[in-house]
Amino acid sequence: IGEALKKNPVLISLSLFHNSIGPEGAKHIGEALKSNMVLTTLMLQWNLLGEKGAQHIGEALKINKMLTSLDLDGHALPILELKGVSPVETIELQGKGLTHLSGIVIASCISSNLVLKSLNLNYNEIGNEGAQHIGEALKINDALTTLNLMSNGIGAKGAQHIGEGLQINKALTTLNLAWNSIHNQGAQHIGKALKSNMALTTLDLGGNEIGDESAQHIGEALKKNTVLTTLSIRNNELNDAAKEALKAAVCTEVDLQL
Repeated sequence: IGEALKKNPVLISLSLFHNSIGPEGAKHIGEALKSNMVLTTLMLQWNLLGEKGAQHIGEALKINKMLTSLDLDGHALPILELKGVSPVETIELQGKGLTHLSGIVIASCISSNLVLKSLNLNYNEIGNEGAQHIGEALKINDALTTLNLMSNGIGAKGAQHIGEGLQINKALTTLNLAWNSIHNQGAQHIGKALKSNMALTTLDLGGNEIGDESAQHIGEALKKNTVLTTLSIRNNELNDAAKEALKAAVCTEVDLQL
């Protein structure tokens, strides 16, 4: 199919869903997409693509100029908008059942998007693998200002990747990581990022099972951070002493939501 796609001058829509093509099949489809200039719609859901397969497709989309719609897990992604070819400032993809596969492709697309300002991915399932690639995109993208990843199951590993992205990113001002089960370890990675990030002004860490020790790390970061104006850390596992320590760590201008 991949070889045929390289030469086919008329096919504009292709559905390969539920065929178990796997990462190797995705590699061949990706290679075809690099040269195919007519296909606009591609459906690859339920194909056991895995992280590697999604990466092959994502890399191909950096070259492909024609594909407008890609479905990897039950919801078609607006590829041209995500890449910035059809420029929009806001993309809403909340509650679409997107998995790490879509997360990987989204990250690949937005990395060089110069116009997108706000991306809403809340209530999906991108997990730590999707968060890893979005974190990498944050190291490159210098246009996105608002990112909503609430309730995506990114966990501590995902928080680490997002934190690493934040250490380099100079554009993002609003980040929602609420209800992601990042726990203490993830909160420490975000705290580390806050020590050097000088762009983020609003951060939501609510409902992440963060305990007293991690709150201390965040408090230490806030003593050095001079730009954060709103921090929500509601619905966590902080005792009264930890809450008071956080209050003491921030300046009076910070809206601290406990």
